[in-house]
Amino acid sequence: MMASKVALWSCIFVFSLVVALSTGEDESKEYVLTLDHSNFTETVTKHDFVVVEFYAPWCGHCQNLAPEYEKAASILSSNDPQIVLAKVNADEKVNQEISEKYEVQGFPTIKILRKGGTSVNEYKGPRDADGIAEYLKKQTGSASAELKSADDATSFIGDNKVVIVGVFPKFSGEEFESFLAVADKLRSDYEFAHTLDAKHLPRGESSVSGPLVRLFKPFDELFVDSKDFNVDALEKFIEDSSAPIVTVYDDEPSNHPYIVKYFDSPLDKVVPFHSISFTFAFWKIYFASLHEISEHHAMSNEYNKAMLFLNFSGDSADSIKTNYQEVAEQHKGDGLIFLLGDLEASQSALQYFGLKENQAPLLVIQTTDGKKYLKSNLESDHIAPWVKEYKEGKVPPFIKSEPIPEANEEPVKVVVADSLDDLVTKSGKNGVYDMQLCRVHRFFLHYIIRLDATANDIPGDTYDVKGFPTVYFRSASGKLVQYEGDKTKQDIIDFIEKNRDKVAQQEPAKDEL
Repeated sequence: MMASKVALWSCIFVFSLVVALSTGEDESKEYVLTLDHSNFTETVTKHDFVVVEFYAPWCGHCQNLAPEYEKAASILSSNDPQIVLAKVNADEKVNQEISEKYEVQGFPTIKILRKGGTSVNEYKGPRDADGIAEYLKKQTGSASAELKSADDATSFIGDNKVVIVGVFPKFSGEEFESFLAVADKLRSDYEFAHTLDAKHLPRGESSVSGPLVRLFKPFDELFVDSKDFNVDALEKFIEDSSAPIVTVYDDEPSNHPYIVKYFDSPLDKVVPFHSISFTFAFWKIYFASLHEISEHHAMSNEYNKAMLFLNFSGDSADSIKTNYQEVAEQHKGDGLIFLLGDLEASQSALQYFGLKENQAPLLVIQTTDGKKYLKSNLESDHIAPWVKEYKEGKVPPFIKSEPIPEANEEPVKVVVADSLDDLVTKSGKNGVYDMQLCRVHRFFLHYIIRLDATANDIPGDTYDVKGFPTVYFRSASGKLVQYEGDKTKQDIIDFIEKNRDKVAQQEPAKDEL
């Protein structure tokens, strides 16, 4: 009897040990592949569906995403078809070529690579493990679903999202192939479907036999048709038609995807649409990253932006909104896109533009080259004539500037937007213009100048500021050279010596160290 008990407990102990060991192995296993310059191409080429996170170890958003990304990889490890999750340290110089190829502008950036890397899409899904897994499952397979009945169409299209449906007499031919190509390219942004019978669709002419593309949306005219199946034209039709004539910025979560589209912002990389912090985070992240958003972004850099900020509950709000909508409709398609922002939700926007709340209602137009035009204390009947004057070139640009310092006697001079021209452009002196150059030798220099580029507008056609600190040297003769070397004292001195205009028998300034 005793022997039997001993044997039983021995079995239980061994079983428990095996379970513990297997559990430990499972917990320690990493499901996210680590890629770098040595194995990236090989790994991507041999898989049909790879998701790659480009991260930096110091990035807080990347650190928050890491456990959710790993958990999602674990959930998807047994999925059929296979979904591979990987990561690349984009902060390492050896991986710089990969980052540049995939246009990594911020962290984390997540790309979906299909068909051995021949098809690339931006990941625009959730940031929690379950959400990531569900989103990626929907990204596999066909990019367009077939609608076989009215119930299929009603369920798929719904009432609160943008959906693109192709109507075809048969599922073959050049038009159908073009539709599928666009669907595959834009599947991260929109939902696509196709049908043989327009009678299944909830809105629009039901007698058409196609080929035709019908875009359904929860705003403005609710649906719009196109018969142009040129791939580029179809893509442009979808991008243009899927944005409201006036994008509304307030605390309503359903508006948030259209705000991100309006600015083509990197916000979706770090803040989910449903986040309660969206209102604060959007303006903070968008305006903080304006200098880092590259020209390749589709919507935000093709259009000048008109932004009207007002108190939505104010006495004149309804009248202003109505007139603003009418003006937006009149200017649809002429290179100007419109946003209506609730004042309470837009405090960071006012701060960015250097404006005060008592200037509202106020209308700001920001052009693709960074210039700003402003109409403050706006009345309803001011909107149309002011926009007309702007279009005719009669409105002078607004320049944000800190006050010119009353005392400016420190070794490193402070320059603001209003004094930039006098102290820099017209000075006729050698000078270094930077954020943080307080402790360098001033050999044959008249000025070392510091400018806060977040609080002052600077001419983008002269100074290319994409990060901080950005350092320029301007010689007495007007030659402007950007410094891209190491931030060491000797390297900076050598750079100055190389680029300064030489002045015979000029005494060197004292060492400020």
